[in-house]
Amino acid sequence: MPTPVVAVVGAGFIGPVHVEALRRLGLVVKGVLGISLEEAKSAASKLGLAMAYPDLKAVLADPEVTSVHVASPNRLHKEHVLAVLAAGKHVVCEKPLGMTSAESAELVAAEARHPNLVCAVNYNVRFYPLSLQARALVRRGDVGEIFHLHGSYTQDWLLYPTDFNWRVLAAEGGQLRAIGDVGTHWLDLIVFISGLEVEAVMADLKTVHPVRLQPPSGSVETFKEKLGASAGRREPVAITTEDYGSVLLRFKGGAKGTLTVSQVTAGRKNCLRYEIAGSKCALAWNSEAPNELWIGQRAAPNNLLVRDPSLLDPSAAPFANFPGGHNEGFPDSFKQGFRAIYDDVRAGRRSAEPLYATFADGHRELLLCEAIAASHRSGKWVGVGS
Repeated sequence: MPTPVVAVVGAGFIGPVHVEALRRLGLVVKGVLGISLEEAKSAASKLGLAMAYPDLKAVLADPEVTSVHVASPNRLHKEHVLAVLAAGKHVVCEKPLGMTSAESAELVAAEARHPNLVCAVNYNVRFYPLSLQARALVRRGDVGEIFHLHGSYTQDWLLYPTDFNWRVLAAEGGQLRAIGDVGTHWLDLIVFISGLEVEAVMADLKTVHPVRLQPPSGSVETFKEKLGASAGRREPVAITTEDYGSVLLRFKGGAKGTLTVSQVTAGRKNCLRYEIAGSKCALAWNSEAPNELWIGQRAAPNNLLVRDPSLLDPSAAPFANFPGGHNEGFPDSFKQGFRAIYDDVRAGRRSAEPLYATFADGHRELLLCEAIAASHRSGKWVGVGS
């Protein structure tokens, strides 16, 4: 079939990451839509794109565009995804799939009405090769029965009360922020690797800065180094979303787990860690050293598997494109995730068991978030809905 032609909705931090990854796969990215035509023109110029779209209607009316990547603010995801599906185009949506599980359920139902369209949620962390290898080790029985899992996702970009971004506002990003923004990456990944299903949660959350100081620009751009204080008066804004959270997890079948998430841990820029304890061995991985998988043994020396496609399981090796010793990282995880998605687009069908996250997976993450929020409010264990 012809090479897919893609438009990206969103010109902030993550939209350009999509553009770069798509191009590395040889796909055509025609244009970008920003929060204004000026932002779209600036992004199109910087990225060398042909089109700066004035609005979503123009994106969907472009007959050459066959797929749309939705990287707009969270509150717009449902509206944008529904419009893309109605226009008959494949869709890749940044997480979260919606603001609530009611919204994500609506999108799952919409997906079912368009069986010929590929629909995915961009949980890119699945596609680090050694996490795919960890999944393969679990699936082939090398880890044995999983007893328990633990891990964290820690950052420091919201350490100070002067750090401000639309994500801190519940109306823009959702009722949960640290959990919803990055904790869901860990939850999706650990379910993907282990094959386990979370049945109940117990959560304790904390808003470290109940008041943040918003700059005149309205936001400090995510993950951009701040070279100095913004000029002008900062306005105090009440914050209800959490900066930190810890969650106890119960999985169906008896396994237990713990997750800690923080966006106020100094020095941790973007660190996802997990450890899986099984009856045969243990596995541990850290996203800031993504080319190493620790394999713990009781009766033999521990192993450190360094990413090398020649040493990986056949299910993981295709997603490691460089020889051993040639490190792959964050941008590559997007490329590899999009590789799996566009294999299905080119094939004209959805895989029966895709490696990429589906709308059903995105819906599960919203159900988990709502159970975590309810547990924090009640101080009790809360079952995860369906």
